[in-house]
Amino acid sequence: MDQDDTPAAPFAAMLQMQTKIMQDMLGTVLPAGQMPDAPMMPFPTVEMSPSSLEDWQAVSQKLQMMWQEFQAEQSQSAEPKLALVDPLEWLGAMQNWYRQMPISKPDAQKQLWEESLELWQTVLGRYGIGPEALKERETDLPRSDRRFKDRRWSDQPAFALIHQTYLLISERLHAMVDEIEGLDDAKRKQLRFATKAMIEAMSPANFPTLNPLVIERTLETKGESLVSGMENLFTDLKRGQLTHTDPDAFTLGQNIAASPGKVVHETPLYQVIQYNPTTPTVLETPLVIFPPWINRFYILDLNPKNSFIRWAVEQGVTTFVVSWKSADSSMSDIVWGDYIRAQIDVIDYIRERLKVPSVHTIGYCVAGTTLAAALAILHARDQQDKVKSATFFTAQVDFTKAGDLLHFIDDQQLAGIEKLCTDGYLDGRYMAAAFNLLRGNSLIWNYWVDNYLMGNEYPAFDLLHWNGDVTNLPAKWHQAYLRDLYRDNKLIQPGALEADGEPIDLRLVKTPSYVQAGKEDHIAPAESVWEITNHFNGPLRFVLAGSGHIAGVVNPPESGKYQYWTNTADPQSLGEFIAGATETAGSWWPDWIEWLRSQDTTEIPAKGKRKPGGKGDKTIEDAPGRYVMTR
Repeated sequence: MDQDDTPAAPFAAMLQMQTKIMQDMLGTVLPAGQMPDAPMMPFPTVEMSPSSLEDWQAVSQKLQMMWQEFQAEQSQSAEPKLALVDPLEWLGAMQNWYRQMPISKPDAQKQLWEESLELWQTVLGRYGIGPEALKERETDLPRSDRRFKDRRWSDQPAFALIHQTYLLISERLHAMVDEIEGLDDAKRKQLRFATKAMIEAMSPANFPTLNPLVIERTLETKGESLVSGMENLFTDLKRGQLTHTDPDAFTLGQNIAASPGKVVHETPLYQVIQYNPTTPTVLETPLVIFPPWINRFYILDLNPKNSFIRWAVEQGVTTFVVSWKSADSSMSDIVWGDYIRAQIDVIDYIRERLKVPSVHTIGYCVAGTTLAAALAILHARDQQDKVKSATFFTAQVDFTKAGDLLHFIDDQQLAGIEKLCTDGYLDGRYMAAAFNLLRGNSLIWNYWVDNYLMGNEYPAFDLLHWNGDVTNLPAKWHQAYLRDLYRDNKLIQPGALEADGEPIDLRLVKTPSYVQAGKEDHIAPAESVWEITNHFNGPLRFVLAGSGHIAGVVNPPESGKYQYWTNTADPQSLGEFIAGATETAGSWWPDWIEWLRSQDTTEIPAKGKRKPGGKGDKTIEDAPGRYVMTR
């Protein structure tokens, strides 16, 4: 039967992927006829009455109609297809990866077979089966993983064998990467990353016929969960992006990005938002936050309970934030220097607006990297007094230890990314897919099971809403950033880069700086963020926060979560810092505001242009502005 005629073709595609993976992986360790005896896989008893058969036939017809409608719609659509959630894309990637691995070699097969046989006997023995049968059943299996913590993975020996064998093979595949001869360090790291991604993809939890929870759900709903799952799958295939949360749960300016303020300035590249004060007096020196243009600024203003922007305002700080425009064809010539110049222009604009000599600054992630370059330029021009202090949220300047993202920047990868750019920009969905891949189990496969296989309803989660609210990137900037910073690490080479006609030399920077890193950050690893201490020459306070790239930053004091570490000595490495660090429970935000106030405690009344949109103050529109809503 042709695939297009199959009632549930997308699910058939998943089964095809599953079959190929099991043939390639398990087939090397399950020689024909040598599978140990085991009880048949148990299924719940289902009474197939005439009415039940009618229900299943109705489901089959629904699936067939949905597939035909989807195919017809896709054939007529002129939109470029971004098959970022297509299971067959994973099949092709898996085959390319498999060819690099030594698993098909006879000695590797022999070792895996012997280890597998030993594992099977041990696992079956837990259930009183085989030569190692125990008199009393043991509940603990040899290997554990949170993906298989549900009791249904261990209640029956068949499912126990499936996931225990998978975990064994996973261990051996990881080990094989280190055993391959003739690979340089960079290629070995790339293969290690690819192996991790493929192992996560081939988990039995991801396949409907191997996951007992999916089987049970399908039978309980008489197949209706498959219908819901297919609807979710088709929606994501059409939009080219995995959905994590209820798309209708949040509205910008109402229940997300809702801190009151005004857009007070804009250019074709950005808008400047000033927030309404909530205290009678404020620090004389205002604060401007530069968020990354890879994401929307409102990660710092998700809701009143976790909004850093709201909290800063409540501390008596006049707060501005830059809302970058998502790239379109009009931004095809935008390069890194334009973002550096934009930061300097915003600093000058705020100084002029409020008639103050200097501002406090925050740069988050890539905007922090850019802020470092902007500070170097201001120092080179003897204009460093425009910035009273600089705070860096999970920002890198030295990319030697930049983590898993380094796997995306060799010449072949850069050429592939360049081909994805159309009309001068890179579609943000590609970046979202790449970042999701860094945490595949948490951000891809967990939702693959929930959304497609189980057919569950989407949760209403503001952080996941933000994570899926992608931004497009200027193609020239993106290519140069990956090439010049990630690949060639030029920012730490004095004069290797320039912007606005000025060579960049980080050694010139003496601005008082507060550097925050996340202990579990996988995008800007803490050891990479630490390197800024080796290039700046001014007073610097380094703080290591619990959690990662987002939760390590967005951690309000009221939450009582995580902790942070400080070290008042003079450690020369992150290891030395951690060894001598003092741990403090909770959020690092109070530590930061204390540090900020130590730079200048002068306060003034919150009046005049400290209240945006007041008498005589012409503003553009209410926060959060138009730019954050552009797609």
